[in-house]
Amino acid sequence: MNRTPLINDLPLEDALFVLPEEGLRDAASALGRTRLRTFVNVRYMAIIGQTIAVLLTYYVFNFEINLSACLAIIAASAWLNVALSSFFPGQRLAKEGESFLQLAFDTCQLAALLTVTGGLSQPFLFFMIAPVTIAAVSLPLRYSIALAALALGLTAAMPFISEPLPWLQGSALFLPPLLQWGHFSALAVGIAFFTFFANRVSRDEARLVQALDAAQVVMAREQRLSALGSMAAMTAHELGTPLATIHLVARELAGQMDGKAPFIEDVTLIAEQAERCRTILQKLAKNGQSEDIHHAQMPFSALVEEAAAPHRGLGVSVHITTRKAPDADHKLPIVRRRPEILHALGAFIENAVSFACEEVHIDALWSASEFTVTIRDDGPGFSSDVLPRLGEPYVSERSAAHLGGGDMGLGFFIAKTLVERTRGRIATRNRNEPAQGAIVKIVWARDALEFRENETI
Repeated sequence: MNRTPLINDLPLEDALFVLPEEGLRDAASALGRTRLRTFVNVRYMAIIGQTIAVLLTYYVFNFEINLSACLAIIAASAWLNVALSSFFPGQRLAKEGESFLQLAFDTCQLAALLTVTGGLSQPFLFFMIAPVTIAAVSLPLRYSIALAALALGLTAAMPFISEPLPWLQGSALFLPPLLQWGHFSALAVGIAFFTFFANRVSRDEARLVQALDAAQVVMAREQRLSALGSMAAMTAHELGTPLATIHLVARELAGQMDGKAPFIEDVTLIAEQAERCRTILQKLAKNGQSEDIHHAQMPFSALVEEAAAPHRGLGVSVHITTRKAPDADHKLPIVRRRPEILHALGAFIENAVSFACEEVHIDALWSASEFTVTIRDDGPGFSSDVLPRLGEPYVSERSAAHLGGGDMGLGFFIAKTLVERTRGRIATRNRNEPAQGAIVKIVWARDALEFRENETI
């Protein structure tokens, strides 16, 4: 069995193990149902554009078009907006079915307007992509496919029922059928492309937002647990004095009473229970933290030890080595005890222990400018197809219990996000052959973790 080499044994490997500088950016917004006002406003923009185009065509260019039919089709959209604005509040979120019906109406309205103004010969034919793209971004895939099929069906029927393309008076312009079907083919490819990729992008963004929400939940849980410890310690401190007074007075009363006094047993019981309460509060004070969690201080080595402590004794040896770089001073640095760092380190250590065959090595190194924690195990390592995508949400080869991510593949993403939110960087790789195992390397700038003497506790 090859042993995991320590930091000082791998200068070349670690030198080539470059960490990315960029961090994870949050998604701009969550995806979901669309406000009714959004549909109304976009439809009004379309109405204005369609009206201007029709009037310019008829009055400025003097092209022959069925003006009354065009205006009637545009008016149908305007009346729909008036009805929606009258019966529903603008801030109302449209349900999926309602959004689909509105987009289906817009598709039919646009197809009707194109049909009476030239059909497949119309240069504005590409606008048929617009409602489909909106559906692909804001609705489930089944609605997007249905709307794409509706748009393609209406477009395919245009050559058989459409009016001639508007042109100068006394002349006509007829595009060859082959060119018209070329327009249709181009439109079909565009609709298919936008339906698939816009839906894929929106789904990826929504999944990222969900994953970030999960990271926030984990962070809030760690903060609450730490706050409970602080509250327990504070409560023990505040109750200690009155309980000591009760205990002292009860003991004095018991000493002044005759052994046969009627209340001697009650007074003795009060003294015993007060002493018991003092013992319980002393335990709470010992286990709790009286400092604010963001300013609690501890040695760098103790931070790593605390993160690894829950994962010892699970059948795998966990070895921790604390070292300093040549450019660092000999004094062990004091760092802030932050729950997000403890959770992230604990998650990576748990993952290493879960997959290690015999041992896990945790190397904690500090230099003049950085803190580095490198976790190495002797397990099978990361699979080749997962390794390039580690850190993305919902990408995991781990079981449901690993990294705290449930069965959604969020564990590694959550731990990585917590590291990056504390101004850290993370990189992963497998050990060089013939050794086997995975390596996770986390680096923080010293000023991101180090506790300064002028900080308030």
